[in-house]
Amino acid sequence: MATIHIDNLTKRYRGKSTPALNHISLEIQSGMFGLLGKNGAGKSTLLKILTTLEQPTAGSITVNGIAIRNKAKIRNLIGYLPQHFGFYPNMKVFDALTYLAILAKVPPRQQKHRINQLLDEVNLSAQSTAKIKSLSGGMLQRLGIAQALINDPQVLIVDEPTAGLDPEERIRLRNLLTSFAQNRTVILSTHIVSDIAATTNKLGILNEGNLIFHGNSQKLIANAKGHLFETRLLNDQLPHFKLNHQLTEQISEDSSVKIRFLSQNPVSDATPVLPTLEEVYLYLQTVHEEVIK
Repeated sequence: MATIHIDNLTKRYRGKSTPALNHISLEIQSGMFGLLGKNGAGKSTLLKILTTLEQPTAGSITVNGIAIRNKAKIRNLIGYLPQHFGFYPNMKVFDALTYLAILAKVPPRQQKHRINQLLDEVNLSAQSTAKIKSLSGGMLQRLGIAQALINDPQVLIVDEPTAGLDPEERIRLRNLLTSFAQNRTVILSTHIVSDIAATTNKLGILNEGNLIFHGNSQKLIANAKGHLFETRLLNDQLPHFKLNHQLTEQISEDSSVKIRFLSQNPVSDATPVLPTLEEVYLYLQTVHEEVIK
């Protein structure tokens, strides 16, 4: 299993006034790690640097003590499922994985066993002779995970793997990633808070290229304690209230509405409540954006 050290990592793109990544320092141990952030926060940029697809402007990364500049060694350690990937649609599932096993230099005598093992683990054995174009979205994502694991890497990195999947397939994929994290480091990058909540207690949050949190979910929830409230308003009171508060939930009940909302200060006639992970995430983003304005 691998340990990843990220030290003062910065990435700037030509023509952009603000960095895509701004002095990121982070340590990721074995097991599941969640990387959370809205679209454009810098998650994909960080993953591309981790997988040697892009070079940082400044800073360093090591995986088990190996510097990221040693591309060949790093690529042997890491398997990657990008947000957007493609297979030849007319190839059969087994043939596609065989082709990728050859590219990954899996010894010929081990290829068949390795592919059958992976197909079993991602529950695609029954589709081994099916053409890729016949697979559902969830099956394609599971095939993507299989290809990322073809060389049995110590680190598995997946970028937005559940986007666009139905609830049943999302749960199946999350459980699959959790099982793979038992004997390797898995980095799950997503903007979907429930995916993090269902898979890991260890996470980092990126916002506009800045790492605004790194730790466990209990520590994260403690950050927003005393800043989430619940109250009930009449329907005609709601529009004015929304001008000054960020609502996280509103439930209509005849002539009134029950709401949960974020506030830096206590609010009269409102009850403090324990925040969910999603509400804490919104709170931290709001606070960070106000600080940098």
